[in-house]
Amino acid sequence: MSARRAVPALLGAVVLATSLLDAPPAAAQTRDFHLDCSAAWPGTGAPDSPWQRLDQANGFTFLPGDRLLLRRGTECAGVLSPRGSGAPGRPVQLGAYGEGGKPHIAGGGARAAVHLRNVQYWEIRDIRVSNFGPPPGPEERRAGIYVTLTDFGVGHHYVVADVEVHDVNGSDHKDPDPSGGILFGALGALRPTRFQDIVIERNRVSRVDRTGIGTISHWARRAEHPNGPGSSFAPIRDLVVRDNAITDVGGDGIVPQNTLGALVERNRVHQFNMRSAGWNAGIWPWNSDDTLIQFNEVSGGFGTRDSMAFDFDGGSRNVLYQYNYSHDNDGGALLVCNDKDMVNDGGVFRHNISQHDGHPDVAVISIGCARATNVRIHHNTFFTGRDTRLVANYTDTQIVAANNVFARAGGSSMIQDSHGRYQANAYFNMPVPERDGRAVTADPQLLNPGSASGLLDLGGYRLRAGSPALRAGEPVPGAGNRDFFGNPMPSVPNIGAYQGPGELAD
Repeated sequence: MSARRAVPALLGAVVLATSLLDAPPAAAQTRDFHLDCSAAWPGTGAPDSPWQRLDQANGFTFLPGDRLLLRRGTECAGVLSPRGSGAPGRPVQLGAYGEGGKPHIAGGGARAAVHLRNVQYWEIRDIRVSNFGPPPGPEERRAGIYVTLTDFGVGHHYVVADVEVHDVNGSDHKDPDPSGGILFGALGALRPTRFQDIVIERNRVSRVDRTGIGTISHWARRAEHPNGPGSSFAPIRDLVVRDNAITDVGGDGIVPQNTLGALVERNRVHQFNMRSAGWNAGIWPWNSDDTLIQFNEVSGGFGTRDSMAFDFDGGSRNVLYQYNYSHDNDGGALLVCNDKDMVNDGGVFRHNISQHDGHPDVAVISIGCARATNVRIHHNTFFTGRDTRLVANYTDTQIVAANNVFARAGGSSMIQDSHGRYQANAYFNMPVPERDGRAVTADPQLLNPGSASGLLDLGGYRLRAGSPALRAGEPVPGAGNRDFFGNPMPSVPNIGAYQGPGELAD
């Protein structure tokens, strides 16, 4: 066949294949569409004729069960913003095919490199995303992956897993529409809108400004947050953020906002508040109830605005931090900071370990801002070699602190709190609060404090045989059924995060 005759034949095949792809699929049919930005010409999306450009995928409407697959080892410049939704049990999937590294979408400074708008039942896996552009203007928000619903109602089922997001240089904005790595936003002003069922897991987020992973909502007004945006409260439900690694973020690490029953577990946040002029923490919820934050490691918070690993903040009820490890944060381990005219009630911080947190200007535990209520801090070990206070209370919030080890190595420290209630704590190298009639003042004999190198290397915070902290605590309601190390809680507890028997040094 001559070249002149081949061209019309090829064009005819393209038209036929395109018409077949646009045709309604048979029931329960799975269709795969391929995108290869290194291809020689724009194809049809078929395996042997992949799309060449992002706008080809953006112009297509995906149906339940469809898969959009990007070729590994390739880079696409621009924005991926596909249309169409999946259905229960048949989500639309964005993923990879072929061999090599994860396919890369480089946004180049757009609002988002991957932007899903008013769609549901989507799963994103095995891609790499960046969004680096010229220095952003003061209002120029950017994101790596941004999922938004605007006046949509309820959007169901979203998964972002095994994705790399890096180099997003957005403006330093937190609310109401932030910059960041992986973000979900419930927007609009006409119809209450929220997400149902979000799973964000096993992702790597690095060098992003300003939030690593977060949710935001324009539907946040309720009694606990009376000045919140929107006309009503539409909480995000069934949010899970787990097994993610977040490093070098300009502001906050992980922030579930406007959620009910969120689970944040087994994440690693390292180096946060690196470039922001605002106030930031490692992991903390806002205007959220019944949040469980556990088995996380948070470190390297930079500066004192506020650079705390964890935070009880405004508009939230019944937030539980347990089995977490914080270390080397300038701002300390825990902030209690309700906002004006908001409610912060029922926060519990238990079975956590803090190593070398704090700063001369910021305590390991700081209590400030507006008054919070019913905050309980128990069965934790706080150990620092930094020149810092262990507790500083700047407001009338009355915490209850029981069965904690407060220890300073190589110097002296203090508990600066005239409002809190202290019960059966151990204090080493610091004065004892007058109100603690069951205080242990001798060396608690931690096995090897200060030696931890990670969340799985905290054996140095067990107690030696003969420790005065063994069985010296008081029973605390709601103490849980296990300690940091997996030991069952005894009827008469130890002081600190370790509840097993005394151990001999190696």
